Amino acid sequence: MAMLLQARRILTKTLPRCSSNSSPDFVKLLGLASRGLHDNVSRTKLFDPNATSGNVITCNAAVVRGPKQPFLMETIRVDPPKKMEVRIKILYTSICHTDLSAWKGENEAQRAYPRILGHEAVGLVESVGEGVTDLKAGDHVIPIFNGECGHCPYCTTKTTNLCQTYRVNPFKSVMENDGKCRFSTKDGEPIFHFLNTSTFTEYSVLDSACVVKIDPNSPLKKMSLLSCGVSTGVGAAWNAANVQAGSSVAIFGLGALGLAASEGARARGASKIIGVDINPGKFDKGKEMGMTHFVNPKDISKPVHQRIREMTGGGVDYSIECAGNVEVLREAFLSTHDGWGKTVVVGIYPTPKMLPLHPMELFDGRSISGTIFGDFKGKSQLPELAKACMNGVVNLDGFITHELPFEKINEAFELLGDGKALRCLLHV
Repeated sequence: MAMLLQARRILTKTLPRCSSNSSPDFVKLLGLASRGLHDNVSRTKLFDPNATSGNVITCNAAVVRGPKQPFLMETIRVDPPKKMEVRIKILYTSICHTDLSAWKGENEAQRAYPRILGHEAVGLVESVGEGVTDLKAGDHVIPIFNGECGHCPYCTTKTTNLCQTYRVNPFKSVMENDGKCRFSTKDGEPIFHFLNTSTFTEYSVLDSACVVKIDPNSPLKKMSLLSCGVSTGVGAAWNAANVQAGSSVAIFGLGALGLAASEGARARGASKIIGVDINPGKFDKGKEMGMTHFVNPKDISKPVHQRIREMTGGGVDYSIECAGNVEVLREAFLSTHDGWGKTVVVGIYPTPKMLPLHPMELFDGRSISGTIFGDFKGKSQLPELAKACMNGVVNLDGFITHELPFEKINEAFELLGDGKALRCLLHV
């Protein structure tokens, strides 16, 4: 009791004053805060919904104003959520290669500046807009770039995880509700959104279809990984490939996506998981994630698919391509067994590259398909993946290799660009 009273005195000094009729949700939030929010989230990260709900919030954000330009820590204004929108307090955010590509401006048609990038994060709901009934202030949430409204023809079928309205759209830079931005500079200049999420900011506004509620007892730092990389990789093995126990799998590209795919294959009971990468320094991490064999294309004098066929007696049952390279994709396709081999495309490819296959090659019984977000339906299925991670079915240890304060975001991008980090977690 003494410790609780002490924590409460500290919080009283650091938080805005709230009225005596503070909501039960906020009281619960204070209780969680006094326990450190499970990941030593400092008390300065907390907020009082009674003071902020319905008001414009002024906060810090990492804004990019052009291709390859350094992120600028700017003071921005974040509007309240409109109908079917949610405003969240970002606690942790991590950097994915998709963010790196967007920062470089590799696809000119997707450029929009100034912009707040970022799509892997975990946070707390600060307030909700009109019509939002499944979320409330204080909920622990994960933002997702591939939303799920739950009632469109796409969401109501089991055959796809796309949504008619809130599916991933790299060309979209405004909110769905009114085609406007919820971010602006102190001078009123609009700041564009990114991938339905925009997490490189202390506060963000998202469509409610792109916000997933998770167990408040979950390890928040690790949960941020489920916004993109881990869900995509694990889902590639579980949903897209549907890896079976005792089967063989080849994974091309051993970044975070490839390692997550290996973890998914391991969890499904694959007996042979072959990692393929030109960087042997990644092989130790691959072993931690369940890989049993490795192939370095630089160390062999024959095509990779021939080597894999020799190792497996004709080819693997499944191959998962995570490198985003059409030449690698062809090797992945040919490394599968004729008659039943399946290739899953996970990597992101620069335009205008085309599929490196002849139609007649499909008559050998090999198949190929792509996956977005690992074929998980975000709002309805991601909470189950989060539980699986909490129960040890999927091991998230080892994915976060670096942690830095938010203001060192440029250093974090350098780590990822130089291949020194799998995921660098920023403490927002």
